[in-house]
Amino acid sequence: MKLLKKITLIILTIIVLSLLGGYFYFQKKFTPTENYLNVSGIAENIPIKWISSNENQHEALLIPVQIDGIDKTFYMQFDSGSPITVFYKKSLESISKKFPNRIKTDSVKKQISTGFTIGNMKINSALFQLLNYGSVINFDNPDAENIIGTIGTDLLEKRITVLDFKNNKCSFLEQIKEKDFTAFEFKKRKILIPSKIENEDLKLLYDTGTSGYELITQKEIWEKYKIKNSLIKTEKGNSWGNTLDVYSASAKKKIQFGNLALNLSEVTYIEGTSNLQKFLMKRSGMQGMIGNKLFLNHKLILDCKNEKYKLE
Repeated sequence: MKLLKKITLIILTIIVLSLLGGYFYFQKKFTPTENYLNVSGIAENIPIKWISSNENQHEALLIPVQIDGIDKTFYMQFDSGSPITVFYKKSLESISKKFPNRIKTDSVKKQISTGFTIGNMKINSALFQLLNYGSVINFDNPDAENIIGTIGTDLLEKRITVLDFKNNKCSFLEQIKEKDFTAFEFKKRKILIPSKIENEDLKLLYDTGTSGYELITQKEIWEKYKIKNSLIKTEKGNSWGNTLDVYSASAKKKIQFGNLALNLSEVTYIEGTSNLQKFLMKRSGMQGMIGNKLFLNHKLILDCKNEKYKLE
């Protein structure tokens, strides 16, 4: 009997330690690094540019930037799904060839020390991450969309962000008059916006990396919201080099954000995401993701530091 109790106690101890180990593993893996950005000044009414494809006119949102010491406009993708601002190795290597000694790269730690500007706002860090991604810069074409990196929510943590989709402009401000703002969650630098469809409360991740889609959700919710027997549009998606299968169908719903109700005309689900990503989505309580498409005729103001937003 004593032996049985000891065995039971050992098994329980192993289970508890495994659960704790798993918890701390996920906490460490998905908790973003410290915010190393040094930000000064503000940026007002900066023109934004859209990457378009045959299937999607608003595939990604680009912001014009300049690297310190280089008189040339580049672009960075604005991605509210990324908790950190990163640069692309292949793009910067081609810049370094033309402008030697302007960028300090640590190839061992895969980091870069540099600074860039958006309007009158300066962003500097000695610890920008460097991803093995990107394309060679086209210096000969003044209209080329030379993308050198991704702007993440670490910048949004430092500034109030105004995305004026109606006029294709954005601003990064230190203060703004906050009237009729609504609360949202800013966990691990992820923007989780409350919404409602047919009196059902939803928690949606605002991810501009899914810019051209209105609502991306789980397949069972997709089946529920789409118009029955509507035509299904299929396309290939890309997530940091991984190919995804994307399925979209027409919908006719109202989606509520604060006091404003928007028309939901399309709903999407994706195949190809990892089981870990699906697990984390359910674990966080999210019912889906929204990109920029829902907000194209509106202005979205995000105060991530105080977890307040306004859609007008």
